[in-house]
Amino acid sequence: MRHPVSRLRTRAFAVGLTLTAATLLPSASAGAADQYEWAALGDSYTAGGFVGDPQPALGDPDRDGCDRTTNSYPDVVDRELQEFPPGKSVHLTNVSCGNAAIAHIAKDKQKPISLVQPPAGGWHEVDPQIKRANLNDETDVVTIGVGGNSLPFGGMLLKCLEDGKDGKSCREHYTNPPEGEESIQDKLARVQDEYIEMLAQVHQAAPNAKVITVGYPAVLPEQGSECNRLLFTELGPITHADVDWLRDDVLKQLNSTIQRVSEFFGDRYVDVYSSSVGHDACQPAATKWVEGICGDAEDYWPSKLPGTLVNCGLLGKRVTLVHPNAAGYANTAAHVERAIRIALLER
Repeated sequence: MRHPVSRLRTRAFAVGLTLTAATLLPSASAGAADQYEWAALGDSYTAGGFVGDPQPALGDPDRDGCDRTTNSYPDVVDRELQEFPPGKSVHLTNVSCGNAAIAHIAKDKQKPISLVQPPAGGWHEVDPQIKRANLNDETDVVTIGVGGNSLPFGGMLLKCLEDGKDGKSCREHYTNPPEGEESIQDKLARVQDEYIEMLAQVHQAAPNAKVITVGYPAVLPEQGSECNRLLFTELGPITHADVDWLRDDVLKQLNSTIQRVSEFFGDRYVDVYSSSVGHDACQPAATKWVEGICGDAEDYWPSKLPGTLVNCGLLGKRVTLVHPNAAGYANTAAHVERAIRIALLER
């Protein structure tokens, strides 16, 4: 959970901005125009995955396989904005989707892969997120948390896991790749190009919106040697050297790419990495804000990962693959809420 002092500071900041905004906004009769429109776009680090109750609920015919949950940061922020509205109420449209890549934000349809009660025949394709969110000239704020699946970071992590199990390093595979595999430098260059194209399309779809991009937290420790290679509740057999490489040459570079492109467009970048250092997947359960390969999750979440040897059920855990837990989402929510309030105050 969010630290009490941090929560008090956030609340005080929120109330201060609310009072300031109230003095600046003209009075008007109630109606649809008297609310802010916020669209939340992104991947599983936005959607929530295994944290909280499924949204829509299990059994609801509107479920789409995107694994959004009630404790994702958009929902946490939404509850705070409802309690302390920034002058006007804020209406959230959350279309984030697990496994979404950059292209799924504005260009390509996505076929969700959720293992949570999939329908016979699998999930139907969903439209690009800017279409699902109905971005238009009345959209006030757009938050975007995406990029990892375009590397793909999860696939790289599993490769490092497999190589580490055999006593090998995955770094060589990605720095001097075999035929048909991109190097990490090529992957990051491609991600930068895709992010530029995506942000341009978001701005075109929502020309009056304040766009806020959200980086990734510190899922890996500052020293790979902090990880116990015998524990799948951490990073399993991934070598310490590969943990250091994944942190410095992959995750930090991905965040830098997102920040650089965001600033080029004049958008606000939310850094959640700095505040989450020391709360990575290799920390004790009470300290970590990110679960390990296996971790604690709600009962509906799968314990096995098809196509791999990962079976967290043997440990009484679920497949969490270095994703945030409730405390991690609370931290991200505090930073995103602040960014949204500032953006709305600037309108």
